[in-house]
Amino acid sequence: MIRIETDDPARPDVHQLLSEHLADMFATSPAESVHALDHAALSHESITFWTAREDGQLLGSGALKDHDGGLAEIKSMRTTASARGRGVATLMLEHIVADARNRGYQRLCLETGTEDYFAPARRLYQRHGFTECGPFAEYTLDPNSVFMELPL
Repeated sequence: MIRIETDDPARPDVHQLLSEHLADMFATSPAESVHALDHAALSHESITFWTAREDGQLLGSGALKDHDGGLAEIKSMRTTASARGRGVATLMLEHIVADARNRGYQRLCLETGTEDYFAPARRLYQRHGFTECGPFAEYTLDPNSVFMELPL
């Protein structure tokens, strides 16, 4: 059974997953267009960080960043290579959306890439009702970024 629980981004297996995530982001996008956070940034008090695990084995991660004005942002959605295709990303996304609703946010946003590498992520978000929007919070227009939102 897959369980999603709050976790420590500095935990060794999580740290490794986040390091792989950052490496992939820098390999597929120009450095100025990489908005992924490292384990230290994900430990900030404005961020809630979760992992998905099965029998203690790490399957994926996701985070919710609080912004002012009823806005929250999805950060660090990542599935381990061995868990891909098992629905882990869907479970994590549903968990994050439900948590954001329960907290009373009015809008949930995210930034992802425009490259083909990010097409599966964009499709996942679209299947769950996210639509493209303009930049939010501190983001600016960037040809390498797609901004998406879900009204809650």
